[in-house]
Amino acid sequence: MTSNLQSVDERTARELRGLARVLVRSGYADHAAISAALTEAVDEDAPSMDAASLVPLLIGEAIMDLAEEVKGWPETTDPDRLDAVLAELERLGLVVVRYTSDHHAARQTLEAADSPQGLVFFSDTDVWHAVDFGMLELKLWHPDTANVAPGEPLLEDVLALLRQYDLPAVFDEGRIEVTLNWQRRVAL
Repeated sequence: MTSNLQSVDERTARELRGLARVLVRSGYADHAAISAALTEAVDEDAPSMDAASLVPLLIGEAIMDLAEEVKGWPETTDPDRLDAVLAELERLGLVVVRYTSDHHAARQTLEAADSPQGLVFFSDTDVWHAVDFGMLELKLWHPDTANVAPGEPLLEDVLALLRQYDLPAVFDEGRIEVTLNWQRRVAL
C-alpha cells in the first residue's frame, strides 16, 4: 500500500482532494468527522491506498490552502452574517439546525422543540455546495413540517432578515437560495 496520491488516477486524486477541501472549509465538521469521511472515501475509491497515512495528508493540505486564503478575507464574512441571521431567527422562536445529515434529523429536532415557530435548516451537502458554488440552500418549514409558500409572512420575514444582513436570497422551488461566499474560519 502507498500513502501518496501519485499511484491513483488523476480523477480519484482530484475527488479526494475536493472532498477534503469541502469538509475542512465547511467549518462545521470536527477533525474526527473529517477523518472518518475521508477514510471511508479512500477505502471505497482508492482501496490500494493506505488511508491511515493518506487522510492526514489530505486534511493538512486542505488546512494549509485555507490558511493561506484566509489572509485575504474581510473581517466579517458572509457566514458570519449568516450566523447572525440564524441567531436572530432562534431568538424569534424558530428552530435552527445547521449542517444536518438530512431532513429526518431536522424534523426530529423540530418535533422535540417546545412551541417552535418554525424550522430553518441546511444539510452538510448544502454547505459543500456553498463552498464550491457560492449558494446555500435553506429549507424553511412551518411548525407542522409543511414547507413555506411564496407570499407567506414567515417566508417574507426570513427573506427580509437575510437581505438586512446583506445576504441576497430568493425563494425557488421550495427552498431559499442564499448567495454568499463561503468563507468560514475553521479551527481544527
